[in-house]
Amino acid sequence: MAEKFIPKRALVIIPTYNEIDNVPTLIGEVLAIDPRIDVLFVDDGSPDGTGDYIASVGATEPRVQLLRRPRKMGLGTAYCRGFEFAIANGYDVAMEMDADFSHDPKTLARFLEDIEECDLVIGSRYVQGVNVVNWPMSRLLLSYFANMYSRFVTGMPLRDGTGGFKCFRISLLKRLDLTQIRSNGYSFQIELNFLAWSLGVRIKEIPIIFVDRRSGVSKMSRNIIREATIMVWKLRFAKMFGGLKRRYLAP
Repeated sequence: MAEKFIPKRALVIIPTYNEIDNVPTLIGEVLAIDPRIDVLFVDDGSPDGTGDYIASVGATEPRVQLLRRPRKMGLGTAYCRGFEFAIANGYDVAMEMDADFSHDPKTLARFLEDIEECDLVIGSRYVQGVNVVNWPMSRLLLSYFANMYSRFVTGMPLRDGTGGFKCFRISLLKRLDLTQIRSNGYSFQIELNFLAWSLGVRIKEIPIIFVDRRSGVSKMSRNIIREATIMVWKLRFAKMFGGLKRRYLAP
């Protein structure tokens, strides 16, 4: 009988750009969830001092770490560099999380429980109805129909394939060539979920309530939407013609 998987070390990866209004409170709330949790901020040269603040906290709190990047380089690459950090530093699981409190830190405890039986746990806004608060109707419809479109094109049985609150076993991430993943936003989340699903790993969606950011500015753009629209077809054809293994799987 296989030994039960119980994560001993978990890394929460949080990309930041001008999140100084959110980060001070967020750090305390994340670290209070579970002593096994560390947090890595990937800051893309925030001009508002976000990176400097995180560095000052990390100087006295070893559970807070910072990866600085010189400019805005994209959400997807931020997470991939975070995943590489988690692999290199011996973590058992890595989690994605937004910096703006749209993701409730309390859900991290649920992730740590459910990942014991799964390879990927996804915090889903749509697995039990529609659980989104304070979004304008146009944004909600965009997100909801983007997920329907993603399911239709790729065949993935996920209710929320575009969400960015999730937990991975490191053993799953080690199977991927993270240097080949260059997409961002919705597209990045779809790409990573599709790869996990194509590998046949155990995926679980758990219900969350998504609350629009407390402060700051949304990073959504037309380019992100366009990239996701094209990405689903690239993934479908890559799987049909054997391109997934050649491009994405770690040697």
